[in-house]
Amino acid sequence: MSPELITRRDGTKRPRRKGAVQPWAVLWLTAVWVALWHDISVANIASGALLSVGIQLAFPLPPLHVDGRVRPIACVVVYFTILWQVLIASVDVAWKVLRPGRQPQSSVIEVDLASDSDFVLTLVSLAVSVCPGSIVVEARRSTHTLFLHVLDVPDLTGLQAERDRVLTVERRICWALGITQGIKPDRTPVPPTGKPHE
Repeated sequence: MSPELITRRDGTKRPRRKGAVQPWAVLWLTAVWVALWHDISVANIASGALLSVGIQLAFPLPPLHVDGRVRPIACVVVYFTILWQVLIASVDVAWKVLRPGRQPQSSVIEVDLASDSDFVLTLVSLAVSVCPGSIVVEARRSTHTLFLHVLDVPDLTGLQAERDRVLTVERRICWALGITQGIKPDRTPVPPTGKPHE
């Protein structure tokens, strides 16, 4: 779900921010720091931990609520499905670029996501952008809409196929994370098999 909003003095709304340091974020940011320096030493780990605490205190994030029950096996399935899509898309883009003749036509498409979760919006954006041939150029948090630049989509059928691909990625992510709340009434997330949730 989206973060809780609070009202400012001027009447505008903003996300409520967490004041406390989040332990998982400290671990994650410290791991990134150590990986960037390629040095596993006490001093490097300590400096990474201090830096991550400082970052969280200086730039507090709004609380992120994920309603659902994570399915570990489903997450692994989604992960390898995305890897497979990256491989297929890489070969497809290489062929479109190297083949003689017609120049690929690009398009920008709009995709309205079914979920109102900011977490799902972020994961779908990452999963779609990692595949060659498509990149998210704008993500509207207010409407949970993605705008994608896609390579070689010459007709309306291709545009609809790209929209369906993004919505399939969203359904798989919702399925893996067990997210059923916050879905627009006209769209029910189903697992990749096409069978409705029980």
